[in-house]
Amino acid sequence: MTLQIEQFMCRSDNFGILLRDSETGTVALVDAPEETAILEMIGRTGWRPSFILTTHHHPDHVEANLALKERFGLKIIGPAAEADRIPGIDQKVGEGDVVEIGAARARVIETPGHTAGHVSYHFAGANVVFTADTLFALGCGRLFECKPPVMLETLKKLAALPLETQVYCGHEYTQANARFALTVDPSNSALKERADKIKRLRAEGKPTLPTTIAEELATNPFMRWHDPVIRRNLGMEQASDAEVFAEIRKRKDLA
Repeated sequence: MTLQIEQFMCRSDNFGILLRDSETGTVALVDAPEETAILEMIGRTGWRPSFILTTHHHPDHVEANLALKERFGLKIIGPAAEADRIPGIDQKVGEGDVVEIGAARARVIETPGHTAGHVSYHFAGANVVFTADTLFALGCGRLFECKPPVMLETLKKLAALPLETQVYCGHEYTQANARFALTVDPSNSALKERADKIKRLRAEGKPTLPTTIAEELATNPFMRWHDPVIRRNLGMEQASDAEVFAEIRKRKDLA
């Protein structure tokens, strides 16, 4: 499967995603944060979207749903658990459902934590997953609607994806996430290297995404609740995975 992906900025720090199945030319958006930025990218690429793959109900991810639906007649796909909060939704999906974008097939993964009904879209044939506000580069989403153990189980599910899977997230938060990560995992050489690279990319105005599952497992403290060094740094050597994760999330919320 060949999936062409255009990633671009919307609003102040949202990522817009336009993807195209090379075999059929079918195009989809992942979320719809801002009409103007999306229309500019459609104009630049000539890719007319037939679908929106909605991840969750927050306004900065669905704001342009209705305007784009009216303009392009596209189909809006989104989480069944949040259907009443997804403007213009046509197809409700949940765990294990398959969404077809031309010849490209995405498996729906329920990824609650940031919101209770959040979903991610995994294109296994292209080694790509779109995680929106669940898994960020060096971070995870704030827990607005769920308790820490729910997000922990979600991150365990994403950690089980193939290591080479490319991860596209919903926001450009990576530099701030790197600064925080170094406070709980300061001796991690891979993290220090990555933080330096991120600093250079942002200084050049370049995006820090996509990342990979392998990179997150090596450097993202929210994926490293089991790591003995992090546990020692937190003074939580004997704590449960959920307790360690909750402490890291609490510290990030207060950072």
